[in-house]
Formats: sequence, structure tokens, C-alpha cells
Amino acid sequence: MPNASARPKHGRRTRRRRREDPARNELVSSSLESAQQCLFNQDYGTAFVHYLLVLNLAPMFKDFARESFRFTLFKWTEELDSVGRIQELFDCYEQALELFPADEVILNSMGEHLFRMGFRDEAAGHFHKALKLRPDYPEARENFYRVANWLVERWHFLMLNDHGRNRKYQQAIQKAVQSGCNTVLDIGTGTGILGMCAKKAGAAEVYACELSKTMYELACEVLTANKMDDSIKIVHMKSLEMEVPKDIPQKVSLVVTETVDAGLFGEGIIESLIHAWHHLLLPPQRGENEFQDQSATGRVIPAGATVFGMALESLEIRRHHRLCVSEVGSLSISAAGELRSPVSCSPEPDESMEPYTTERLSRLPGGYKALTEPFTALNIDFNNVQELEGLSSREVQRIRLPVTQGGELDALAVWFQLHLDEDSSLSTGPEEDTCWEQAIYPVHSTKGFVLKPQDELVVEVSCRDAFLRLCSVAVLRDGHEICLDTLQDPQNTGDPVSNQTPEAELCTALACLQTEQNQTKDFCMLECSEMALLNNREYHQSFSSALSKLISQMKVKCQNKEPGSGVQSDSADLLFVLDVSEGFSLLSLIAASHGHVKAFSSVEKVKQQEVLKRLAQSNNVPEQHLEFWLNNMEDEQGMLKRPSREKLWSAIILDCVETCGLIRQKLMEKASLARCLLEDGGSIFPAKIVVQGILVESDTLLLESAVQGQEATLGFNIAPFINQFTVPVHVFLDFSTLECRHLSEFVELFVLDLMESTANYTSREVKVQATAAGRVTAIPFWYQIHLDQEISVSTLSQNSHWKQAAVVLQQPLRVQAGDWVRLAVKLQKSAISISAHIENPPGPMEQ
Repeated sequence: MPNASARPKHGRRTRRRRREDPARNELVSSSLESAQQCLFNQDYGTAFVHYLLVLNLAPMFKDFARESFRFTLFKWTEELDSVGRIQELFDCYEQALELFPADEVILNSMGEHLFRMGFRDEAAGHFHKALKLRPDYPEARENFYRVANWLVERWHFLMLNDHGRNRKYQQAIQKAVQSGCNTVLDIGTGTGILGMCAKKAGAAEVYACELSKTMYELACEVLTANKMDDSIKIVHMKSLEMEVPKDIPQKVSLVVTETVDAGLFGEGIIESLIHAWHHLLLPPQRGENEFQDQSATGRVIPAGATVFGMALESLEIRRHHRLCVSEVGSLSISAAGELRSPVSCSPEPDESMEPYTTERLSRLPGGYKALTEPFTALNIDFNNVQELEGLSSREVQRIRLPVTQGGELDALAVWFQLHLDEDSSLSTGPEEDTCWEQAIYPVHSTKGFVLKPQDELVVEVSCRDAFLRLCSVAVLRDGHEICLDTLQDPQNTGDPVSNQTPEAELCTALACLQTEQNQTKDFCMLECSEMALLNNREYHQSFSSALSKLISQMKVKCQNKEPGSGVQSDSADLLFVLDVSEGFSLLSLIAASHGHVKAFSSVEKVKQQEVLKRLAQSNNVPEQHLEFWLNNMEDEQGMLKRPSREKLWSAIILDCVETCGLIRQKLMEKASLARCLLEDGGSIFPAKIVVQGILVESDTLLLESAVQGQEATLGFNIAPFINQFTVPVHVFLDFSTLECRHLSEFVELFVLDLMESTANYTSREVKVQATAAGRVTAIPFWYQIHLDQEISVSTLSQNSHWKQAAVVLQQPLRVQAGDWVRLAVKLQKSAISISAHIENPPGPMEQ
């Protein structure tokens, strides 16, 4: 029997207290003092090194020094970022996270740097970790939502909700597997749905590859949830890098893929399939031998495609891709030179230009007019490797299209029919109810060209760099060929250029070459949204009027001042205006054109600055009255400061709304700083922003925002995983063409006052009465931008370069006509959130 009075034995010896090390303590104390002194002297790099030493030697100081360490880290990495020492910047963050691995603020800040550098997958991981540590952290939530739009583009939700598309792919795969294709590779697997279709159809071996780290990890989760993680091998790599037997043990008999975009070839399907036929697929079936063993031959789903196109007229496309006005805010812009959007197609590849953009023609604001019948532009057989390899060397094909309706030629629209096999196909045409948009090839003729019935439009089709390229090159009218590339005056269309002698053709070619050289000299590229803004007469006229009023008031105020001692210079008498708009803006020049103003532009690109200089000269604005503010800035973050030691600004123009429909980040912080830099009587433009909205029922927004259940995804459990990347605010929305039912009148949701800080708030409750019965699925919103008390512009305007946005409710709210709906509207760090519940009985239903 053990001795009951004996002291209990410990399983482990008591840890001996660490002996004090006076030298170590002295080093920690002196380093901490040095860190604080360096911080006071704004020597952030040295302070950071001292803090690292202190916190590594004495971890007990972590809580005490956390805030100072964060501040030092952020200041030092800002300096490293400004001088391009990017590797050192990330080294500092890694050192910081070794000390504070669970610090959500540091994780979020590193994610912001990663996102700015283009490392979106890694950025998302840091934002996600920050949110797990602190779910109510608004900065991390807003950042995660923004990066989620990049990582999992909204078309993923539409595509997965497209039951018809998914079912046709499933049937084609099932048919192929049952005919003997028992080894399958899914290229660009995404969520893994096509690979799972192959396994469910009975394929013996299924492999998949995915380049995006985010989508790869998501697919792994989906396979596990559907109990297929052991039967489908997925690798995180490009198919072009895959080898047999290193990545998959054998060549496969079937490749399934949907690596196609609106222009068919834009996601690299041609290159992927050429590589697959040479390295990953069994050889194709020879001839028409239907008795050949399918397991010994290779094939691709889809089997091929037919590309269609048509010419069209569309004001919406026109105003986003070419200059449509001759005057902007009382300025003549004839001296601007050639301005183009970055979307321009020519037979020869140009890395600085995109060959096409995309639009959903069925939802194009203002609609469109078809000027020709649809025509076949191209046929391609994905099961013929020789045809795939010869695609880029095909001769340019010239197609003559009879014009069926008169109208201005604005673009060629392109769609395709994807032949899954000999029996089944998918169409991406504008009349189809599908997840696809159409490819748009805009026409850049400065003055446009009006087609007439009986004309023939000549279109060239090529695939020089495995991108589909369509160019409108000429019009045949009354036996004459009118070259669109060199057209100077669309009204002067009578000069024949066909049937020329060789000498005349040479002269014409030389003249065209000279014209192209001159155009290149004056060529300036604007983003599509910048071009649409430049074409917005109402916007610029409103700014011109508001600036004119302010400048007149400030001039009177200056004249009424008692003259001071001494003689002032002309510069001291001038009013100073700063335009900090993002991208290309004429507002500084409009301000300078009113006289007695020295305006500062934030336009940064050299070509765009040259355009402003030419316009200033042609509009008689003195050269010294227009300066480029960023040319003298070492750091863009210091943009908002005094024009000089003696002067303050008479007006500061802030860019408040992003093109996508969201409030710009840190707008209120910029407004707060701007107010401090205004002279007495000066103003911020805009002075106030009113957020307006409406209750709607829209199944379209639900389908574009989240996967709705398992039926559309063929019974596979995908929704919970892809819906992790659902964002509550849908952006780049065209409210005028959104399929929806209005369930209320327009209502004021929120007010941001940029001139009166005391008038602002962070949350507000709004009561809205339902005008019809239905399900409230979303609250679209837009902005009335008040330049002053009388003048405002709306982002809902038909000519606006802005899109709208919408808050999509997690659960639809059923209402009856007359019900009062209470909206809780919050603005956190420029991110709007809205929750809704019914106020009247039978009781609130919190969303």
C-alpha cells in the first residue's frame, strides 16, 4: 500500500526558472528605446529592425509593442513600396507574421499588397484568414469581396445554374464513355463538374487539371463532398505542362473541356488541344471505321465549333469605343488627335490592344440594330490536330455581306455553336437563354460610316495568333470599293478605288501608309469607360456650370478684399483648382478655360497629357495655367496637399464613384483632408452624394450571384463551396435592361456630405412601402451626385459612363402590396450593406 502521507510525485520535473541575463535585458531595453526614438524621428526602417530584435528576444513585450510595431511595419513597407523594393516589403511582412501569426490587421495589410501586385490567390488567402480571426473586420470583408470577384468570376455562377448546358455536356460525356472512352481528362476543371459527370457515367480513370489555385482547392473540396476524391485525380497545373507518365499514368481516350470564351479561342483552347493531341490523348479515330475500339483512340468534347457574326448599329457600343462629340463642356476637342479604346482588331496581332470585348446583346442598353443577316465566319474541328495546327497560318478570308438595313456601322458581333458531338450542340447566340455573352469587334472610324441597303460590307476573318480576328475593311457601293481604314469623310463616298492600274494601286498604298503613320503619331488610348465619359455632354456641361458659378463667386470675393500692401504677382491672383479624378479627365482644362484659374490635372500618362496640352492650346488656355500635379509628386499618396506654402485650393474635384457602381475606397478620408486644404469660400466637387435605390424581384440577379441548389448542377453538391465566393453586392449592373419587377418606388438610402463632416453618419434605417406583391431579391442602387445645391448628375443617366450595383439578399423577402419594409443601411469603409425585414405583422423576418 502506498504511503498516504508521501508527497505526490510529478510526472515531469519542475521547470527551473530561467536565470536572468543582465546583458540580454540591457540589449532589449536599449533596443526598445532606440526603436521608439527612431519612430519619433520617422526612421521607420531602423525602428523596424529594433522592434524585430526586441520581440524575438523578449516575446513578453508583444502585447505592449503590438500597436507601435504595426505602425512601424506599415510605414516602412509604404516606403519600400514607393521605391520598388518589393521583395524586401514581403520579407518584412513574413517576419512580422512569424511574430504575430494571428494578427488580422497585418494579414489584411499584406493581402492588400499582394492584390496590388497581382497575386490574387495569395491575397484571398490572407483576407480569408483575417476574416476567420475576426469575422466582423470590415476592411478584410470588403477586400475579400473585391478579390472574390477576380478569383471566381460571376459567370461561374451563371454557368453552373445553366441546367440546359450542364445536361447537354453530361449526355455527350455519358455517350462517349458508354461507347468505350473509359479514360478521361478534364482540362480546366473549375468546380470539377465535367470530371464528375465522366466518373458517374462509368469511366474507369478520370483525371483533371486546374491552373487557378483558388479553383483547384475548391474543386478538391467538391470532389471530397461528392465522395469522388479517391476516384478522380486532380492536379494544380496548366495542361500544357502535363506529361505522361509524370502527371497522369497513361494517355486518355477522351478530353472534356470548356476552356472557351465569348470569342471561342480566347482562353487558349487551340494551344491546349494541340498539346493534348501530341502528349495526353490517344491517336484519333482513322477514317469512318465505326468498329474501331474506342478505348484505343482519342477524341475531344466538344468536337468542334461554328462561328457566326453580323454587323450592327449600337449607340452604347459606339460611345464606349470612339469619340462621338466635337465639344465637351464648352471646349472644342477637334485638336485631340485620334482617340481609341483599347479594343481594336486588325489582322496583325498587337499586344497593346484587345481584339474584342464582350456584351450580352439581349441586355445592351438602348438595344441594337442588325445591319446584315448572320454569316458563317469559321468552322473548326477539334478532333483534327492538323486543322488545329494550321489555324494560325490560314489565309485571311474575305467575306462579302449584303447590307439588309441602313444604319451606322458600329461593330461586328460574334457568337458560336459548340458541337459537343454529332448529335448535340450549344449555341451562344444573342437570342439564346444562355450564360454566354457575345464577342464585340468595334469599328473605330472616327466619324462613323452609314451603311445603306444594297451595300456590301467586306469583312476579313483571320486567326494569326490563335485569336479570332474580324475586321470591317471596306464597303462595296455602286461598283466602287470604299476603304474603311483610310476613310476621312463618310459623306464623300463616290471616289472609285477599284479597277486601279498597278501604278495607281502603289500610290494608294503609299498614301495609306502615310496616313497610318500620321494616325500613329497622334494616337492616344483611353479605357472604354474613359471614352464613354468623354462622350457624356451632360456630365461635362454640369461640371462646367458648377465651376463657372464658383469661380465667379471667388472672383467677386477677391475683388471685394481690401488691397494689401505691396504688389502681388499674376500667379498670386489666380484661383487654384485641383482635379484628382482617376484616369483621363478634362475637368481641369474646363476649369482653366474659365479664366483667372490655374488648374492642376492628375492625368499621369504621357500620351494623355499631350492630348490635354493640344486641347489647351487650341482653346486658348495659357500653357502656364495647366499643370500636371503628379509630375512633381514622389508619392501618389501625398496627392492631396497645398498648391504652395502661401496658397490654398479654390476647388478640389474628387473622383467619388467607381465605374463598377461602388463608392471609391477611402472617399470620406480624402474628403476630410480636402476640406482642410480649401480657402475660405472654396468647394469640393461634388459637395454631396445621395444614394438612391429600389426594391426589386429579379431571378437573374440570384442566378448571377450564387448557385441555386443541386438541380442545376445535376445533383452534384457544388453550391456550398462555390457560394463561399458569393459577394453581397453585384457590380457592373445595367439597371435599365435588368430583367426584374419593381416592387417599390425609388427611395433615398443614404447621404454622403463631402463638405459638412457633421452631417455624416455610418448607418441609417429607411422605410420603404411595397407597391406590388412579390419576392424582394435585391436592392439596386445608384447615385445622385450634387456638384452644388442646384446642379447634379445621376449615375443612372442613359449617357452615364458609370454602371449600377445591387445588394442581393441572402434570402428573398416576400411582401404584399402596402407592406412597409425596413432597410438597415450601413456604410463601412465605402462598402454599402443593406439588410431588410417587414415592419408590419405577422412579424419581422430578419434577412
